[in-house]
Amino acid sequence: MNPKDYLDLDSTPDAVASTNKKLAANAVHLARLLKQDQYPPAQ
Repeated sequence: MNPKDYLDLDSTPDAVASTNKKLAANAVHLARLLKQDQYPPAQ
């Protein structure tokens, strides 16, 4: 484990920023799919 907390960093590393951006985009995509075709199917 890294002794430095994410919130304590002076700036966000590029690798972390790009991963966070992809994660958010994937979460939005999944939310839209689930809204369109509800899982489990509505009875």
